[in-house]
Amino acid sequence: MYRILIADDEGLSINSMTYMLDEAFGDSCEIRTAQTGRAVIEIAETFHPDIAVMDIRMPGINGIEAIREIKKISPQTLYLVVTAYDTFDYAREAIDLGVERYLSKPLDKDAFISAVSEAMKKIDREKERRSSNLKTREKLETVVPMIESGFVLSLLLQDPVMEDINRYRSLLEIQENFGYIILIECGDEEEKGSRELGNPIGSGIRIQKYASYIRDALKSRIPRAVIGQISINQLPVFVPSAEEHQSYAERTKTIESCESLVRALTEYTGVSFRIGIGTVHPIAKEALSYSEAKRSLHFGSGPVSHADDLALSCVYEADYPVDLERELFEKVQAGDEAGAGKAADSFFNWMEDTQLPAEEDSVRLKVLEFVLFAEHTAYAEGSMGEYRFNSRSDYLRFIETADIEQLHLWFVSHITQATRKIAGKGEAHAGSVIDEAKAYICANYQRDLGLEEVSKAVNISPYYFSKLFKEKTGTTFVEYLTRLRIEKAAQMLEDPGNSVRDICYAVGYQDPNYFSRIFKRSTGLTPSEYRQQKQGG
Repeated sequence: MYRILIADDEGLSINSMTYMLDEAFGDSCEIRTAQTGRAVIEIAETFHPDIAVMDIRMPGINGIEAIREIKKISPQTLYLVVTAYDTFDYAREAIDLGVERYLSKPLDKDAFISAVSEAMKKIDREKERRSSNLKTREKLETVVPMIESGFVLSLLLQDPVMEDINRYRSLLEIQENFGYIILIECGDEEEKGSRELGNPIGSGIRIQKYASYIRDALKSRIPRAVIGQISINQLPVFVPSAEEHQSYAERTKTIESCESLVRALTEYTGVSFRIGIGTVHPIAKEALSYSEAKRSLHFGSGPVSHADDLALSCVYEADYPVDLERELFEKVQAGDEAGAGKAADSFFNWMEDTQLPAEEDSVRLKVLEFVLFAEHTAYAEGSMGEYRFNSRSDYLRFIETADIEQLHLWFVSHITQATRKIAGKGEAHAGSVIDEAKAYICANYQRDLGLEEVSKAVNISPYYFSKLFKEKTGTTFVEYLTRLRIEKAAQMLEDPGNSVRDICYAVGYQDPNYFSRIFKRSTGLTPSEYRQQKQGG
């Protein structure tokens, strides 16, 4: 149904145009009419026409002035101007206002109907465009939260995969290299003075139905927030930052926004909320900010607690090489032997240059601290074998008596040994998993075999299995399975007693035509051609 408004000071012209529209378009049009500029504006305020047919010369407010006013209240309306006066100034004004067509009186029926028909087509195209945009927005409203949830989850891993993080950043258009975590917790108010919220599971279930409201409330207060998934009764949120540190003013603004959020969520859901905020870290180290946010929730007494206000993040003296220490720990945990050795050597050099001889005892203690940390990490990874209480009984004596050069060598050596064992454990485990997966594939390739089934058989997630398989074999799971099936099929084709159809089913394919296409893609020959070639035909 098209809403058409006709404005003309001549009743005969109105009747003529109405008749032509009824005859051409029938019930597809709802028509209203007016004979003055003021009347047409008043009708447009409630009617909101799709098309307005406007005479320029009308009593009082003329057609051009009326168009200007109607545009303010009905911006989507299309205009056809009709006039008995061929006046250039009016035509120019009509064009400036975006009028679709300028028609002269007396109206030619075919020209009038053609102009209205073209306007209708334009309206239909615009409606389709708006409908398409709405559908796209609906899809985005479904997909974007899933992407954001995956991104936040990948950030909080202790050993995040930067390839995945950067892919998410591209999808979400996140350019910043830093950020911090906001951790929102819900629950029932406990007795006065308690820092904890009660009934976490029940509360987490109750707020699920408010997920859309929580998301909107968050985005309205912290527009750049990237929202994770509710886990039990906690919701992690990542906030990108262009700066390495949050200023006092920015921190205060964040806290105020979170306090406003707590009030809004509590009032709307009837559930109590608390928020912990971590400090800014590089985007690959958001697990540290997450840990700070969790501790802020635990140690904070108010509805919103910031790690900087609670002094939960370690503060180092001005010249301490924090980045080098962090790099050393990261290389050890990652099993990067060369990187850990280099970082250990650099750290010891810093101690020699800045702390000796005045702080020799502190240097010896720091060496022992770092080595014990590296070995503790290796033990925790299951890389050091059986733990024995007295296995390091000689460490203290050596630390006390060794000269600085010996201490330096011992430090780097023990750091790299622990790191090597961590790396070896990971490599050995990965190799074992892939060998087990290959054996399972070989035993089951005849069936409809999928990546999920194989990853479950070796007891690791499909996503990690897919990446690990590609890293260790140089090929994807599907490519490996296909190659194995084609190799088995080629062996069976050498026996003329095996039909191509039987071979297709025997190697795990259900469609002989599809099998033939895959075989030719892999070998350059169809199964029949391959058989003839092998038989010397």
